[in-house]
Amino acid sequence: MPGPSASPSPSAVETATALVRRARKIDRILAATYPDAKAELDFDNPFECLVVTVLSAQTTDKRVNAVRPTLFAAYPDAKAMAGADRAALEAIVGPLGFFRAKTDALLKLSAALVADHDGQVPPSLDALVKLPGVGRKTANVVLGNAFDIPGITVDTHFGRLARRLGFTAETDPVKVEHAVGALFPKRDWTMLSHHLIWHGRRVCHAKKPACGACPVAKLCPSYGAGPTDPIAAAALVRTEGPN
Repeated sequence: MPGPSASPSPSAVETATALVRRARKIDRILAATYPDAKAELDFDNPFECLVVTVLSAQTTDKRVNAVRPTLFAAYPDAKAMAGADRAALEAIVGPLGFFRAKTDALLKLSAALVADHDGQVPPSLDALVKLPGVGRKTANVVLGNAFDIPGITVDTHFGRLARRLGFTAETDPVKVEHAVGALFPKRDWTMLSHHLIWHGRRVCHAKKPACGACPVAKLCPSYGAGPTDPIAAAALVRTEGPN
């Protein structure tokens, strides 16, 4: 759909109240646009959620999902994975790239879960970020999706869209998390993350956003960063996340 002409950054012209209203309206539109939005990594329990999220670094969710059945058939819990033969584990995660580093991460993570949490994934941000290889982004993914505890997942898509949409000018992920979180009720944080990530993967691409096909174009201060012609923009839209 055609959008408006480019407008100045909201940070220069809108009040804090207006920003909150605009941000929440954008989220409502994205929720209607992506009613099926959810984590695109497959998992059946908190341990699987934690492991696949760690494995997703520098690869795609689809590739992680492809190795998941074999991985958890061999190592269904933290105790089994902590005792895994390194070569066997490397062979399973090999298709994901950086397999030596990822194997090392899984072995250390699983060992820490066994030693410090009786093999269970702790439902706490403070406890999760103390685990080897687990930062705030991974912790918030696990909290929001495995435990239904609200969390904001600031991956590259979320951070890009938060700035393009004028929610914040911050670039540090933790500062982005706090700035955007202040605009929304806590109960909305997990789904907000899904909405922005889905939109970033499908429409608001890093190099060439499909501005002319964007459902929130009229509310976006960055309109015009990509093609505004509806036909040209529609050709850029993906129906699913990247392979």
